[in-house]
This record gives sequence, structure tokens and C-alpha cells, in this order.
Amino acid sequence: MSPVRVLLVDDQELLRGALRTVLGADPRIDVVGDVGDGRAAVDAVRSHRIDVVLMDIRMPGLDGVSATEEITRLSPSTRVLILTTFDADELVVAAVRAGASGYLTKDTRPAALCRAVHEVAAGTSALAPGVAAKIIGMLRRAPEPRAHALDALTPREAEVFGLIAAGLSNAEIGARLHLTQNTVKTHVRALLMKLGLRDRVHVVIYAYEHGLVRAE
Repeated sequence: MSPVRVLLVDDQELLRGALRTVLGADPRIDVVGDVGDGRAAVDAVRSHRIDVVLMDIRMPGLDGVSATEEITRLSPSTRVLILTTFDADELVVAAVRAGASGYLTKDTRPAALCRAVHEVAAGTSALAPGVAAKIIGMLRRAPEPRAHALDALTPREAEVFGLIAAGLSNAEIGARLHLTQNTVKTHVRALLMKLGLRDRVHVVIYAYEHGLVRAE
């Protein structure tokens, strides 16, 4: 399996160097470049194949949220993992809405950071403790259920959608529905494509925004 190709984006050169050292210790990760602002990040993704962009939020010029939006539109296969000092509710939700597949704070331990890079590259998501609660908290005022929100899905895909929204892993979904993990992955890919969603984080947001689940 090829190493995960990672681009580092942060306006602090010293931090980029530290991140390069941390990620470079994992032989399954290849740090292919580092840049200091969002515009340079967009240009790098346009010029090179990047699997995961490790993105800061607040930078001069194009900020991390705007850069994430441009990158995910330009290269749908590229995943963005936000790594920032800031965990304010509005920044968390803005980044995820822009297309980020994960959101970690800079006090994340090195092993957890490497693990998150692999998870995001594999199409899952990585959220720092408490971040999921922030997202749900921002969506507490869910609208009335939209009856046709899942009409594009087969009954089985709709079941899988509901279990993802409830926080179950593929293994747990397979056990619940008596399906193999490969079959679950096939259903997940299909429902993401039909609903135009990037990953599991965005399934949860879609579910809350369409009144399909309620925050307790």
C-alpha cells in the first residue's frame, strides 16, 4: 500500500517543521510539502496529488476554512484534516461545512495525529474529543423532518445511514444488520454518492440538518 501523501499548511514555520518530524516517523506517511497559507495550499493541491491536507484555521490571506472549501471542490479525493489551536463552536462547524473530514487541536498526541491522518485518508473521520458535541450543539435547533430527504436511497442504504448518524462504526453496523464489513462499505459508498456527502461526519450533519435525528 502506498504511503499517505500529506501536505502541511500552517503560517508558523517552526510548527510545520515539528509536524514534518512527527509524521515523518511513520513510514506509511509521506509529507510531500509544507506551505504557510491557504492560497499556497490550494495551488499545491492543484499541482500535485495530495491525499490529506493538514490545515490550520487562522492564517494570513486565505484562511483555513476558505482554503478547505476550495480544495474539496477542486479535488474531491483530497481530504482535509483541520489542526488548530482554536476549537470555538463556530470555527468547528464552519470547517466541517466547508468539507473538512476531521478537526483536531494542536495538543493532540503524535500517535493520535498519525492515526487520524490514516483514518481520514481511508475515508472515515477524525474528531477531537468534544468536537462532535460542539457540532451537534450548533445543530440542536433541527428543522422538522424532511420526509423526502432519503428518497434516493434503497431501504438498506437508509438503514445504514441511520446507524452512521447514530455513531456506529462499520463493524457495529455489520453486526447489527448481519452484513459483512465489505457489504457495509459498499452501502456507505453508495449513500455518500447519492446524497453528495464526503464522509461520515457529513452524514451526521445532514441527518441533523434534515431533522432525521435529534440532539439529546
